[in-house]
Amino acid sequence: MTNIRAQITGVHGYVPDYVLTNKELETIVDTTDEWITSRTGIKQRHILKGENQGTSVIGIEAVKGLLEKTNTNPEEIDLIICATTTPDMTFPATANLIGDAVGAKNAFSYDLQAACSGFIYALVTGSQFIETGKYKKVVVVGADKMSSIIDYTDRTTCIIFGDGGGAVLLEPGTEDVGIMDSMLKSDGSGAQHLHMKAGGSRKPASLETIKNREHFVYQEGSSVFKFAVTNMADAAEEVMKRNNLTGDDVAFLVPHQANKRIIDATARRMNVGEDKVMLNIQKYGNTTSGTIPLCLWDYESQLRKGDNLIIAAFGGGFTWGSIWLKWAYDPK
Repeated sequence: MTNIRAQITGVHGYVPDYVLTNKELETIVDTTDEWITSRTGIKQRHILKGENQGTSVIGIEAVKGLLEKTNTNPEEIDLIICATTTPDMTFPATANLIGDAVGAKNAFSYDLQAACSGFIYALVTGSQFIETGKYKKVVVVGADKMSSIIDYTDRTTCIIFGDGGGAVLLEPGTEDVGIMDSMLKSDGSGAQHLHMKAGGSRKPASLETIKNREHFVYQEGSSVFKFAVTNMADAAEEVMKRNNLTGDDVAFLVPHQANKRIIDATARRMNVGEDKVMLNIQKYGNTTSGTIPLCLWDYESQLRKGDNLIIAAFGGGFTWGSIWLKWAYDPK
């Protein structure tokens, strides 16, 4: 039997129009452009403004653009998986809203939550559906409206996050390109270091939780940084080692855009130079589930069929992992 591989056959991204610069943040919290840039590499981030504007807005725009550029009829889509930490509502799934808006009448859809590792979890999950041979077109979305859960009086978190996302189309192929290997990990003992205190079933919203500002991202920065630096680099290195890949074999590292220093540490472990590292954190900040598809979208014109990409991420949970992806097409 021929081996079916899940291949990315298109990618599209979307960021909202409003740009929140470091200079503007200087007027909101006690920080400086120099401090933010030196510690994170971020210069600006995009914010989704307006009433009744949820993560689905970002997902819908990304998927519409994806279907248009790949010339795909929405009714041919079998499945939509949306990786997000900021769904429009607790239920129904944001993926359901996206599917309805783009006309994917024959698709089933659901959300997947793995914080900043969400997109790689969703990409691996989507690839399994393709590899069964039963599904022909799977859309994987990674999108977040992080501004909805960020405390803009907390200078440690509000400088980092932005809104945005992207989507890829997965299709089957028998050529030796596509998702080649992956490694996903999680460790729930890390939950205490990065979470949202209230708003879930353990601690539903109340006047008290709102007064205590418990509906925002809570992060113990130094603990998260230490875990992220080690585990993201470990995952990337392990996937390379077990497939006998060296830094020379890799066209690009596609890292989750959380912090320039974490990205640099991962690149060093992989033995790849800066010219082989996808970087757009300066433009978008950390868009959580959105970072990796936005990287692929930004760099799409530089990718060639057969290019080896190592995708790596780390997020709340803790969750982390890496994917070896061989790019499936030349620039169109």
